[in-house]
Amino acid sequence: MWDSSCNVCGGGRPGQRKTILLSTTLSIDERITTAHRAKLAYVYVRQSSPGQVRHHQESTELQYRLVERAAVFGWPRERVHVIDDDLGKSGTSSKDRHGFQTLIAEVGLGKAGLVMSLDASRLARNNRDWHQLLELCSLFGVLIADGERLYDPAAYHDRLLLGLSGIMSEAELHQIKIRLHQRERQKAARGELRLPLPAGLIHMRDGGVTFNPDEEVQERLRMVFAKFRELRSAKAVMRYLRRGNLLLPVRPLHGPAPHDVVWRPADSARVINILKNPAYAGAYVYGRRRPDPMRRRPGSDRIGTTAVAPEDWSICLKDAHPAYLDWDEFMANRRQLADNVLRYDAGRPGAPRKGNALLQGIVSCGRCARRMGLRYSGPHGDYPVYVCVADSSAEGRPRCQEVRALAVDAEVEQLILTALTPDRIVLAIAASGEIEEETRAMERRWSLKRERARYDAERARRQYDAVEPENRLVARSLERVWEERLRRADQVEQEYDAWRREQSVSISDNDRAEILALGEELPRLWRAATTRSADRKQIVRLVIKDVALDQKRRRGYVWIRVIWQTGAASEHWLQRCVQGYEQHADQDRLRQRIAELNGQQKMDGEIAAILNKEALRTAHGAPFSGGMIHVLRKRWRIQSVKINGTGANPQQWPDGSYSVQGAASAIGITPQVIFDWLRKGWLTGTQLAKGMPWQISLSPDQAAALRARVRRTNRSKREAS
Repeated sequence: MWDSSCNVCGGGRPGQRKTILLSTTLSIDERITTAHRAKLAYVYVRQSSPGQVRHHQESTELQYRLVERAAVFGWPRERVHVIDDDLGKSGTSSKDRHGFQTLIAEVGLGKAGLVMSLDASRLARNNRDWHQLLELCSLFGVLIADGERLYDPAAYHDRLLLGLSGIMSEAELHQIKIRLHQRERQKAARGELRLPLPAGLIHMRDGGVTFNPDEEVQERLRMVFAKFRELRSAKAVMRYLRRGNLLLPVRPLHGPAPHDVVWRPADSARVINILKNPAYAGAYVYGRRRPDPMRRRPGSDRIGTTAVAPEDWSICLKDAHPAYLDWDEFMANRRQLADNVLRYDAGRPGAPRKGNALLQGIVSCGRCARRMGLRYSGPHGDYPVYVCVADSSAEGRPRCQEVRALAVDAEVEQLILTALTPDRIVLAIAASGEIEEETRAMERRWSLKRERARYDAERARRQYDAVEPENRLVARSLERVWEERLRRADQVEQEYDAWRREQSVSISDNDRAEILALGEELPRLWRAATTRSADRKQIVRLVIKDVALDQKRRRGYVWIRVIWQTGAASEHWLQRCVQGYEQHADQDRLRQRIAELNGQQKMDGEIAAILNKEALRTAHGAPFSGGMIHVLRKRWRIQSVKINGTGANPQQWPDGSYSVQGAASAIGITPQVIFDWLRKGWLTGTQLAKGMPWQISLSPDQAAALRARVRRTNRSKREAS
């Protein structure tokens, strides 16, 4: 029940209630004022697609008749402007709708008194554009009319109805999209939705899919898959195609259908698209990409998309049509492409690169089990170092460990060559067969390329012959095309002849014997200057799956754990180079051995030769020398065993020669002067080795002469003072 206290609804006199109701509902004449008619009336006409413009002409005609409705409202026909620039354009956005933008501008300039459209959906299919128009019309006092009634955006109830109309218009578009998507999905689930095909496949008349009948297209695509199987890198395949001037077949997605195959230079994106396209694996796939608003390009109204993983594809029908490769190889190619992207945190080693580090991408830390990175040191930045920075980057602690790569790589290299020793002959025979197969494949490619060039030239000739001689406008153009095709065919023949001169079709007996010899001398081939670092790394990855390193497990050694591709694992210890002898792996043994040899009255040079013979090395991994032994004896305080053992030097040795102290007493000078005279050659003496006592030759006459010389020197100094 209405509240009786309300004068409008329940209370008050009936006559008063009728007056209030009439004052809130204006007639059409009262809404349209002279100020409105003083301005222009705009009729907005739009159809969503060219197909609707072509087939739904009655709807377009009905929109044009709104001019007569504007005339009924009091606008002369010459003051009614029709905006039909947006015929065939969608109303989901105003970006490309120049007619709607013109209408907004006219309203904003105050030129419009009335805006007419058949319904709200013609003006806008999204609330943003719709409410922008309503706000401007309300601000400048512009009326809006559709096929049924007139609205004043400044009036509350009219604004509410217009807002609901915009919401329903957008919701209607949403429902249409949902129905269309469901219908499309149901058709795709049956494999009947016609999807664009790559260059290697075509649609048949019965709706099926088969290989492109062009043999060169088939051969080029099969070559891409074969080369990726061999090189395991999309960029390596691209470089191979570029070196051979081999183009890739591409089917454009824009333009009138059916799209002819065109040939384009190879690049990484085209090679990756071929390798990742499931159609080449015989699969019918729907839902390879999904909308992602975060990937919207600046300045574009189209929502961006992102790739979907194969396990999340909406529909995937395997063996739907002939394939260039099986499904297992296709998935293996995708995994290889993912592994070629260097991501240590995801366990992806990345593609082999040209650096000197042999284990790049497959080495892990033996302490924390995380992937080790790589850096280069040295004055020229050519000494690789495996680095584990997980603790440093995550927690700010010192680096877990750093392992110099050259010694580790040499050890792993020796392990690989040893593992491949039994199969050297088999590998050489396989390499010989691969070279012959590659040569035959190249001969086939050149044959198809020459055949296509000759066909293009012959086709241009037939087109030229078919034109009327009098029609010189066309004949001249066709003649130029024919000449261009002939030059192209001649160029292909010249390139083929040059290739034949450089490459023989079959391998000679001498070449085959040389390949077998290289197979038996695998280490020489491995270290050859023509073998690239990337090739060595590729071989390593074919044999080894992962290598773990730990140089803190045992002093002076690097612990190496190799996990082979067969699943087997082997552990090895490598003595590493260190900064000082405190970290030397054989410090105790080395110190004890030097003391033993010194006790046997061995000279420093003799000790060094013995240590080198026993395969002992310095802290830096170099052979020992006599000078190094002397330094080590001083550092470890190992006194040299003198002629008289370890006692004090006597005045004279058993052979009659003097010690430094004995010579100093005989002449009457200090031992330091004796050392100076030995250096100047005034005295002669010998040492059995560096650090051993001097044996000075000093006769009585020579001693007397030196004493006299000392006295004269002292007297001269006293007189001078």
